[in-house]
Amino acid sequence: MKKLLNTLYVMTEDCYLTLEGENVVVLQEEKTLGRFPLHNLEHIVCFTYKGTSPALMGACAERNVGLSFFSPRGKFLARSIGKEYGNVLLRKEQYRISDSEERSHCYARNMIIGKIYNGRWSIERTLRDHKMRVNESRLRQISTALQNALEECKESNDLGQLRGIEGKAAEQYFSIFDELILNQKEDFFFTNRNRRPP
Repeated sequence: MKKLLNTLYVMTEDCYLTLEGENVVVLQEEKTLGRFPLHNLEHIVCFTYKGTSPALMGACAERNVGLSFFSPRGKFLARSIGKEYGNVLLRKEQYRISDSEERSHCYARNMIIGKIYNGRWSIERTLRDHKMRVNESRLRQISTALQNALEECKESNDLGQLRGIEGKAAEQYFSIFDELILNQKEDFFFTNRNRRPP
């Protein structure tokens, strides 16, 4: 049986989460806004100062359901998770790799290649399925630029150069991101990337 990794996001500022039976209950004052079976959840993310009941925190820790708390504006406050099980030998090897620029470069290159490849694939899929609804020449131009970035990544032997390639590729991808949004354009559109708010 496949376990779905479900995350519950609580965005309403003045909500309080509590446990009722085997359910997470989202309360706003005395009103119940939602009820979610705890066994279906992998993580709960709260953007509220009111937090959760101790009973819910205990149940989440027992069932290894992560709890993350953020301010209503998105600033990280705290995180709670149950017992962690890990492979000490694997962790030691990961630290060894991170200390070796040559070995860590290999992992970084593979991740960046995957990221750029997925961005390019998303553009190509949009061109294939919705050619008449998008600026085809602009999307093809960016797709070609991302293909060139993939080739540069494969030839790169320097982490700094790799970071530069990734940054440039991300800038190119997000320059046409609004073209990839095809539905509800009046409600959901993209102008540029920014950090605050994310």
